[in-house]
Amino acid sequence: MKTSTILTALVAIGALLFYLYMKGYIFANFESVDVKEAKKLIDSDRNIAILDVRTPEEYRLDGHLANAMLIPVQQLGEQLDKLERVRDKKLIVYCRSGSRSAMASRILANHGFHPINVRGGINAWKKEGFSLEK
Repeated sequence: MKTSTILTALVAIGALLFYLYMKGYIFANFESVDVKEAKKLIDSDRNIAILDVRTPEEYRLDGHLANAMLIPVQQLGEQLDKLERVRDKKLIVYCRSGSRSAMASRILANHGFHPINVRGGINAWKKEGFSLEK
């Protein structure tokens, strides 16, 4: 087998593993749910808080889940103190598509929170026709 073929295969495998890691499908230290399960949790569990990790512009223009706190993932590490009042709650974490929320969920889990990542993010939420606030 040619060295270039092996190298190409290794790069492809690495890219796939990186994608799976970033989406929270492998090596995740947090729980992930689809939007239907997230909605059930929000509707039925009183021990829930909601965190939107998108940008303020996305939050404002695209809408957001009711009662969602906004802390962009880029600022999460330095703003964890804002979440102290919900440390004992399950924390529903979402973004646009699920990548940033997986990253945020890793940060939160590493700091003792109980994050629940929403796979598919707000895009999947909208696709299901669930309500949003503007």
